[in-house]
Amino acid sequence: MGYHRTSSRLGTLPRAFDLLARVGRILMLQFRRLRRSGRNGRRIKLLLKIALPLLVLYLIDLPIHLYRTRVARPHQDLDQPFATGCLDPSVTAAQPRENATFVMLARNSELEGAKATVANIERQFNRWFHYPIMFLNDAPWSEEFKNVLSRAVSNGTEVRFEVIEKGKWGFPEGMNEKEKAKARLQMKKQGERGVGYGDMESYHHMCRFYSGEFYNLEALRPYKWYWRLEPSVRYSCALTYDPFVEMARHNKVYGWTIALWEVGDTCPSLFKTTDDYRIEKGIPRTPTWNALFQVMWFPAPVRWFLGLFRVREHDNSGNKWNMCHYWSNFEIANLDFFRGREYQDYFRYLDSKGGFYSERWGDAPVHTLAVHMLLPPEKIHHFSDIGYEHDTLWQCPGNAPMDQQLLGNKALRDMGKMTLPSEGGTGCRCKCQENKRRRNINSHCTSELTRPVAFHRPSWWERHNGVYHYAVNNPNNPRN
Repeated sequence: MGYHRTSSRLGTLPRAFDLLARVGRILMLQFRRLRRSGRNGRRIKLLLKIALPLLVLYLIDLPIHLYRTRVARPHQDLDQPFATGCLDPSVTAAQPRENATFVMLARNSELEGAKATVANIERQFNRWFHYPIMFLNDAPWSEEFKNVLSRAVSNGTEVRFEVIEKGKWGFPEGMNEKEKAKARLQMKKQGERGVGYGDMESYHHMCRFYSGEFYNLEALRPYKWYWRLEPSVRYSCALTYDPFVEMARHNKVYGWTIALWEVGDTCPSLFKTTDDYRIEKGIPRTPTWNALFQVMWFPAPVRWFLGLFRVREHDNSGNKWNMCHYWSNFEIANLDFFRGREYQDYFRYLDSKGGFYSERWGDAPVHTLAVHMLLPPEKIHHFSDIGYEHDTLWQCPGNAPMDQQLLGNKALRDMGKMTLPSEGGTGCRCKCQENKRRRNINSHCTSELTRPVAFHRPSWWERHNGVYHYAVNNPNNPRN
């Protein structure tokens, strides 16, 4: 099992003791000042009469608040890898497949990146399973793109090139020119404030599209499952089982690889807006929802103030979003959930608030908030055994022991060199790139979002020192 060091807030009990100690020190300091000044009569009594009842009320409120926002520990780990090490792909690929497809949103100019991704996923998985690959574009495809990508797949893999139908890409239907001009002005201001991609209209359209309209495409209607691909990503392990089959077999709905912090300036009102929707629809607060909270130690009046005045990133009760979300450029998910009434109703509610343009609400936090609001924890799966690299973030599992690597298997004989196995590793023929400019998965958010399914959690001491357990090997970490 690997470790990763990063900054972290303190654990629950030590922070409570630290806060109480600070309050006590302040009271004692004030008491000593008054006594030294000779005013140790009515002023001291008045101070105690005010401070002690407030302290008592705070001590009563604090455990109640912590109890209401707790994430109960399950009796056992509810989410395990679907496989450890390699399986024989000639056996696993012979079983019945699910009704599923790969989906990649790309432009004609991204030909080389799209080609690299397709060649990689074909080598690591799809040359055995032959799931169709669907390319989406908001503009017509060039003949060059179609010819090159059609040749990039293995024999038996269907390739489709679809143009997003009118009304699914761009501003919402019914938005008039005055409202569009206002939205463009707001996007321009976002760029001036330094919000990432804030002044790119196409990026806002993409976030809105992937947040809701994507699931209603006619081209996707025949399918039940999708696996999202992006240009210029790399899968660093062989995947010798069918994740669609395993998701269905284990009754999972949403699968992810990397969790990380969202940039607060992109969506300051998203969490509050989502909580407004949750309350309006009478959706109960569950441990899965509570896993999105950052522990708040403020007294009740302060929390009520934060909720009442819609302070950014807080819900109606004053609880603060921990900003953790699943990176949605990798998703394996059930389309029935996202096409269903509950999710689509949530998306339409968000769309009516205009935050996809007045702010830069991303599809990743929208998906995360919806999944944690609407699904029980056991329906969410972390693909900790899948190696995935995108930009400067990567997840590369430690390899399982050599006797689980099927070194003599004919289907895997051309996989090349692999990273040496590590204790607790789950990967199949993973090749992790040792590059200090890149960063393995952010284990703080992984730890936060997996609490509802995790019996084994980081101890307080590990959290205090920024050390987290996770089933991912970091080749550069001296503690491995």
